[in-house]
Amino acid sequence: MEKLVACVHKRPSAVCRLICFPWAGGGTSQLAQWGEVFSDSVEVFCIRLPGRETRLEEPFAKDMTSTVNEVTSVLLKELKEKPFAFFGHGFGSYLSFAVARHLKEKYGLEPVHLFMSGGHAPNSAASLALKSTPISDGNDEVLAFLKTLGRTLQFPHDEDIRKQMVLAFREDIRVLQTFSFEKAKMDIPFSCDITCFRGSDDKIYDVQAWQELTSGDTSFYELPGGHFYLLEPSNENFLTKHITRCIENASL
Repeated sequence: MEKLVACVHKRPSAVCRLICFPWAGGGTSQLAQWGEVFSDSVEVFCIRLPGRETRLEEPFAKDMTSTVNEVTSVLLKELKEKPFAFFGHGFGSYLSFAVARHLKEKYGLEPVHLFMSGGHAPNSAASLALKSTPISDGNDEVLAFLKTLGRTLQFPHDEDIRKQMVLAFREDIRVLQTFSFEKAKMDIPFSCDITCFRGSDDKIYDVQAWQELTSGDTSFYELPGGHFYLLEPSNENFLTKHITRCIENASL
């Protein structure tokens, strides 16, 4: 549990857990800190994938299926014992969706709310195009691409750490490219509400297609900033307060 999940503020009496899934190449240092911000009604877990932080010596995940299976098997007991919601940014939005779909199909478990940030709906044409995008093996090319995503992402000065961050990003994108979802082959997968967020200076995401994936309500919010808009304190404040309201208004 401690290997996969970072929980900096344990709240055993919380009525709901928020499971956070970081962006490609990301660790738990930012989103895990949300545990200090939320009220006592919400306990925050942040997912830590292999190849980073305390799992630095582990080999990177090779595909979405094995990643989903690890997250599900480790968290299943906790997800069965009380309501939960998912928040995912970028790559994390796809992983959280894949985990949620697996939980619904295999165990009949569903989040009370899905919060998706900085990503296309998985049933959109734009999402499918990601699978065919070539991933460079050159660190400089990947680093240049990362820098285009927004000024709020901090790059370490240490070259070894920077190389490891680029490697983790590349490997996460390769996992994303193994993700397969075809809406036409299944019924509407969810009944929970879905909220989508994006930065105003980020690229346009096909978020409307999320409406096809739930019988619940869908809503969309644009906040100032680039791809990593959520790291700006004012935006983080909006996100945590809005997520809290949504969770507390859900039928728990």
